Amino acid sequence: MIDTSTDFRTQALRAKIPRVDAVLYTHPHADHINGIDELRSFNFFQKDPIPVYGNDWTCEELRKKFEYIFTPPKVIEGGGIPMLTLCQFDASCQFIEVMGQKIIPISLRHGSKECVGYRFGSVAYVTDCSFIPDESLERLRGVSLLILDCLRITPHNTHFNLEQALEAVEKIRAEKTFLTHLGHDFDYGTWETKLPKGVHLAYDGLTLKR
Repeated sequence: MIDTSTDFRTQALRAKIPRVDAVLYTHPHADHINGIDELRSFNFFQKDPIPVYGNDWTCEELRKKFEYIFTPPKVIEGGGIPMLTLCQFDASCQFIEVMGQKIIPISLRHGSKECVGYRFGSVAYVTDCSFIPDESLERLRGVSLLILDCLRITPHNTHFNLEQALEAVEKIRAEKTFLTHLGHDFDYGTWETKLPKGVHLAYDGLTLKR
């Protein structure tokens, strides 16, 4: 999984996800982490801790916001807590290895903070960013499928707007790009027809095949 959004339970049920082997966190904002408790259900069936990955900022915030998970008391009253193993990494590293797969982290600027995108072979997931450094653009060279942040049409201080997203599309030149994290500026029927060739709006329940 990438992130555990606030409606993670609903998403997992809808997509009929049978198990979660690991979670890659992009950053510690509420809309990306607050479904973390729902990982407990997978612990019940899998009987093992789930590794969760994040950069320094993310891991620091996870430890603060979910102290009961990552620094649990010796005696736990009431219901169980998620069994998670926190794996901290530097986004400048060449790759992280997850379940035997090499995944390339992509350092992004999210306002003044560092968000992390991920590249899996020829697929890259790049959300919540206001700037992509040159070194990160190099890591994105040759991707065929790109999922890219695009919050709204007008400028924003921590997210790409449409103009910035399309500039990134031109630099990265993936065969197909799907814009995500969309706000209400985007009426799907209107904007899907206005985008350049190979660029599309993502939507809930979208399934992509390599």
